[in-house]
Amino acid sequence: MNPKARAPSDCYTSQQTLFRFMLASQGDPFATAAAEDSAPTHSDFIHLRIQARTGRKSITTVQGLNPQVLLYPLCLRHQTLFFGSQIDFNKLLKAFRKLFNCNGTVITDPELGQVIQLQGDHRTDIAQFLVQEQLATRDKIKLHGG
Repeated sequence: MNPKARAPSDCYTSQQTLFRFMLASQGDPFATAAAEDSAPTHSDFIHLRIQARTGRKSITTVQGLNPQVLLYPLCLRHQTLFFGSQIDFNKLLKAFRKLFNCNGTVITDPELGQVIQLQGDHRTDIAQFLVQEQLATRDKIKLHGG
C-alpha cells in the first residue's frame, strides 16, 4: 500500500464536509424542483411590455392575467367579460380594441398561458383599465420598456 495514499474521508476539507452535510439534510434538491415545475402556476404580476416593430410601430403585450381572478361579472357597456367563473380573453380583447381603437389578438403559449397583443403603445391605458375594473391592484402591474 502506498503510504501517501489517503482514505477518501481524509480528503475533504471542513467546508466540503459541511456542504455535504447540508445537502444530505435537505434531501434531493431536484425532487422538489421537478414537483414545482409539473404544476402550472400563474405569476403574481401582470406584465405590460412594448415591443418595437418597424419605424414608429409597436406592439403591447399583456402577460400574466390570471383567468381565475374574477369574482364578479364585469359589465363594460353591457358586455360581460367573463365566461362562467373565468375571464374570457376574447371578450376582454374586444373591449380593449373598442376602448383603445386598435387591433389585437390572443396568443396561447404553453409556458406563458394566454397573452394579449395589441397594436400600439397602450401600457398605461391597460394598467388604468385593470385597476379601475378591479382585475388587479396597482402594485401587481409591472410596466416594461421605455
